[in-house]
Amino acid sequence: MNRFYKDVTLAEAEGGFHVLLDGKPVKTPGRNALRLPTRRLAEAVAAEWHVQGEEVVATSMPLLRLSNTVIDGVAVNRADVVTAILRFGENDLLCYRAHQPLELANRQAEGWDPMLAWARQRLGARLHVAQGLTHRDQPPEALAALREVMEGYDAWTLAGLHVIASITGSLVLGLAVVEGHATGPHAFALSRIDEAYQIEKWGQDAEAEQRAANLARDMDRAVELIAAVR
Repeated sequence: MNRFYKDVTLAEAEGGFHVLLDGKPVKTPGRNALRLPTRRLAEAVAAEWHVQGEEVVATSMPLLRLSNTVIDGVAVNRADVVTAILRFGENDLLCYRAHQPLELANRQAEGWDPMLAWARQRLGARLHVAQGLTHRDQPPEALAALREVMEGYDAWTLAGLHVIASITGSLVLGLAVVEGHATGPHAFALSRIDEAYQIEKWGQDAEAEQRAANLARDMDRAVELIAAVR
């Protein structure tokens, strides 16, 4: 759509900040007030509006889109969101290992075992590891521990965690980022050990490389959202 505003400003509101376009507060697609919990996040969202040219491109405003998702979706469906994220723990990438080739299996163990040890020691979640892709049920007490951690998060952090877990295929990696045990780039690299191995053996595909870059960018924005609400 065409740019319909000139000035982008902020205004304090009860419980946070509003982004104003020509003095009018921005609303979400659900017609809710876009009330952002911290100045840092409000400034980041305002910057996305400010840099738009003659055309407003929604896909170039990832923090705004995430914020809309939080307000219209996560905040009003919190329990369902926690359950959806927990599924990434039920089928966590880190728990499914290659048997062969041995080099790949060793890389997985080197990268993933420390993360599972952290989840066991710090989160109280002892997850089982299996070889191959056949599903293995995780202990109910481990999943309960992961759920308990997530239930302590606000809606904004849950939204960021959902993005990270979706991209990496791992709730453990997502929680490691949220809890400060891993950086976003490190978690992303760990989630792509298999892909990195295949690239070494067979070379890079331009289309796959672009998909990976897009995923890395989306993950960076999720990490930025989590940091901005703290």
